[in-house]
Amino acid sequence: MLEIDALATCLSTPACLVNQTTSGLIIGMLLFLVASGVTLIFGVLHVINFAHGSFYMLGAYFAFTVYQLTGNYFLAAAAGAVGAAIAGIVFERLIISRVYGQNVLMQLLVCYAFILIVDDAVKIVWGAEYLAMGIPAEFRLPPYRIAGGFVPPFYLFLVAMAVIIGLGSLYVVTKTRFGKIVRAAAHNASMVSALGIRVPIYFALLFALGCALAGVAGALAAPVRSLTPGMGLGILVESFIVTVIGGMGSIPGAFLAAIILGLTRSIGSVGFPLFVDGAMFMMMALVLIFRPTGLLGQGTLR
Repeated sequence: MLEIDALATCLSTPACLVNQTTSGLIIGMLLFLVASGVTLIFGVLHVINFAHGSFYMLGAYFAFTVYQLTGNYFLAAAAGAVGAAIAGIVFERLIISRVYGQNVLMQLLVCYAFILIVDDAVKIVWGAEYLAMGIPAEFRLPPYRIAGGFVPPFYLFLVAMAVIIGLGSLYVVTKTRFGKIVRAAAHNASMVSALGIRVPIYFALLFALGCALAGVAGALAAPVRSLTPGMGLGILVESFIVTVIGGMGSIPGAFLAAIILGLTRSIGSVGFPLFVDGAMFMMMALVLIFRPTGLLGQGTLR
């Protein structure tokens, strides 16, 4: 189960270390975007969106479709985010808003029903077979050579965009008037409504922002991942692990935990390939035992 020699060789070889670190950062940044949406919605609305992986999947499929039509990846990535945001507004207004304040089991059942519906809808629209976008033409360039390892330009773009988008979403919620209103409404919606502010609209927009983060993660992942119905389930589980380890409601915590888990999955595939998933869940269990609020979590958005 443990490949100690292989792990030691990789860690002592610059080329292997660069390649595995790059792979870990890619995994981590995608997890960060998805988990940011989860923790954003929970931190403000106090709703655990178990259907979040579906918006990741929708973002990937929307991006694939637009890329096939236009050949422009940047437009496709934007379409993935916008499409997921619109789907998020519909989901929030028609479904999830009706279970605000309900127990977690009710939220889980509603979200699970949505997951099944969306998965079947994707099969009807795009088919059940695997689809692949491929590396966009803009990034079909020679890889950069770093310490003997090779880093494709698209990987650098993906990491940079994930960091920029994550920081941008944190700024919007913590520093702008919009963010201040939704956080105030989360504490006392009736008081904010009394000031003439239409709270449901702000809640819907906040939910849409969280779903857009998942959608853009799916769009960014589409060139390097296969698209298939149900693809959101796997990243949903891992994003919740990130959210728990980082702390529910903490976007910086999600960033830290995503990097830790991304590197664990990447380097662990060399040193303990049969226990990668187990290691991730073990870390989550240890955090729950010794620090239930997570590494940087305080229970509300920070």
